[in-house]
Amino acid sequence: MKPYWIVIAILAGWSFQVKAQASETDSTVRKWYAGSSVYMLGNFIPDDPNPPEYIQINFGYRITPVDVISFRFKRSIYSWPLGIPFGPSFDAPGKNYPGHARILAPTIGYQRFWWKGAYTALYAMNAFEKYFDSKNKVIGNGYTLYLDFYLGYQFKFFNDRFFFEPAIGCSYWPLRTGVPDSFKQTEKKWPNYFIQPGLDFGFNF
Repeated sequence: MKPYWIVIAILAGWSFQVKAQASETDSTVRKWYAGSSVYMLGNFIPDDPNPPEYIQINFGYRITPVDVISFRFKRSIYSWPLGIPFGPSFDAPGKNYPGHARILAPTIGYQRFWWKGAYTALYAMNAFEKYFDSKNKVIGNGYTLYLDFYLGYQFKFFNDRFFFEPAIGCSYWPLRTGVPDSFKQTEKKWPNYFIQPGLDFGFNF
């Protein structure tokens, strides 16, 4: 995805309203949450030559005030090599795939809060992929296992009802199958990991 630094700056400006992560003795901790990602705003970029058609839905349960398990579902379309970093090469002419891929990705995760809102998280994303050539014809099906590691901080708003989690993460894919040869040629010079921001938000209940 393209970096949404403008959105990050706006959200950071609201930080005066935030509240620290609930303590372990807080009896009002809400057990469940639902949410999504600020990356969804990428669907509204005007005249985007490669619209992501990005959907993300998050559900989570707090086993304890500091231990959280979650399920996520993601759907998106991408046209650039997975390991290509943010910068001048990202989504640049001549750098993309000869077509695009669509992913459907159920994800399970574990999040651990260490101090106030500071946390680490691990997610295993199972991406089922369908590959299309430049004429939008299906040329293959594949699977990629992504392991996503995050370090972030959770800010709470409005009496702990809403939260925002800026984070920095690394996505690594140890298993990737079914990639068409034409796509392999494009991505072979890039690594099998990607440094990315995390921009999740949600509603506690």
